[in-house]
Amino acid sequence: MARERRQALAVSSVVGDVLEPFTPTADLRAYTEGKIIISGCRLRPSQIMVDADAPSPSNPHLKEYLHWLVTDIPGNTDASFGREIVSYESPQPAVGIHRLVMVLFRQQGGRQAVGAPVRRQNFNTREFCELHNFVTPVAALYYNCHRENGTGGRRV
Repeated sequence: MARERRQALAVSSVVGDVLEPFTPTADLRAYTEGKIIISGCRLRPSQIMVDADAPSPSNPHLKEYLHWLVTDIPGNTDASFGREIVSYESPQPAVGIHRLVMVLFRQQGGRQAVGAPVRRQNFNTREFCELHNFVTPVAALYYNCHRENGTGGRRV
């Protein structure tokens, strides 16, 4: 199962564009409308994290666009128990199919003072984690998202 998750992240170029290669050591589950999100599934905008293709897959000059940031999540709970640093902003892709990426990191030590980034666009997951001493990801997933009333088109 961990191998399949790693492979989906690599094939989609999430590993490379957003993350360095890693071995998942935790299970990350995300749900929308009562259904589980698995890497690579296609959903219309709803909920989650960084957009690796903002503002469009053919010209992602605003990537990574930060949609949500929560820290200090106690183990064996969910994000609602953590500290929301950047409030959730629903994805609104205008064109193309976007990869929305959710990553779970293990924090070093206890609670940390983590400040919000200056802006959402051009967020860099790797730099942010290095700055705040977040270790290698323990889990990640992504889903494909496109405009609510469009077909999304091909990812270029």
